[in-house]
Amino acid sequence: MSDFDTLIGLVSRYSPSGSERRAVEWLVERMKSLGYDESFIDEVGNAVGVIGKGEKQVILLGHIDTVSGEIKVDLTPNPSPERRGEVVYGRGSVDAKGPLACFVDAVANVGIKDGWQFVVIGAIEEERDSEGARFVVNQYKPDFAIIGEPNHWDRIALGYKGSAWANVIVKREQTHTASGEETAAEVAVDVWLKIKAYVNGFNEDKKRVFDQLLLTLRGIDSSQDGFEQQATLKVGVRLPVEVSPEDWYQRLKEIVGDANVEPKGFAIPAWACEKNTQLVRSFLSGIRSQGGEPRFVYKTGTADLNIVAPVWKCPAVVYGPGDSTLDHTPNEHIELEEYAKSVIVLSETLKKLTSPTQ
Repeated sequence: MSDFDTLIGLVSRYSPSGSERRAVEWLVERMKSLGYDESFIDEVGNAVGVIGKGEKQVILLGHIDTVSGEIKVDLTPNPSPERRGEVVYGRGSVDAKGPLACFVDAVANVGIKDGWQFVVIGAIEEERDSEGARFVVNQYKPDFAIIGEPNHWDRIALGYKGSAWANVIVKREQTHTASGEETAAEVAVDVWLKIKAYVNGFNEDKKRVFDQLLLTLRGIDSSQDGFEQQATLKVGVRLPVEVSPEDWYQRLKEIVGDANVEPKGFAIPAWACEKNTQLVRSFLSGIRSQGGEPRFVYKTGTADLNIVAPVWKCPAVVYGPGDSTLDHTPNEHIELEEYAKSVIVLSETLKKLTSPTQ
């Protein structure tokens, strides 16, 4: 077997959200072949592999689903003239089968450590409503958690923004077009400008994007039935740590006046990890062991970290190979050299973390 069989095999099983089963079954068998003590599909369809039976537990939570849009899996020379080696093209090679495969291979490399248990989870539905993570959050209580997302082999992500979505609905009685009365659509435009003005004011003294509100208007619809006009703003926001989804919805209601605010989907709070932990120090050592200069990043998106970290309340980080600017793009690919380094980094990190001298 090559050092990249897990990566290539996993990426070769196209698994958009809702259609993960084939990839899950393959990964379970792959973990069995790598010597995992247990490997199974859990109640909601996550792939789970376990090594060790110790009382202390490290969970490595990746996601096995991808966005839609199959990309032919192809192993080719690196397209970057300043880089050497090969790359693998394929949907999920970066987001986030690369990090998940890295977890699987690194844990297999480390094997059994006295007093410890490693649990690798390939979660389903992360790209939609995180059904897989919402299930496992109540099944485990780890001592340490590592979440799989692409941030390059020499970087550790310590925070992800939250998100909240809502429909803001404006209603007005139907009037004649010559009446001069504001239409529901006109009022909705004014409401949007008020929301935007509030966000601009909030962000004015915030230098880091991670600390700002990031507002988007995802759509605007209008209709009338002869008696009433209605206009709907589809408003999304990425939240900083200091603003909870509940805080945002309350503020939104105050801003929009007599318009209705209808929260949509799952709102997710932002999360920032503790920096001075044994887990972080172990990663710094692992990265330096490969000649890297460790860097910390805070991301503007959300991840399964946001769901599990507030419940598990243990030291956590986000790690994984790959260039996140390639997420969800038709050019998604990962460098094999980077993947190999990330496996070594994670292996060294887990050895350091579980060392009796720690």
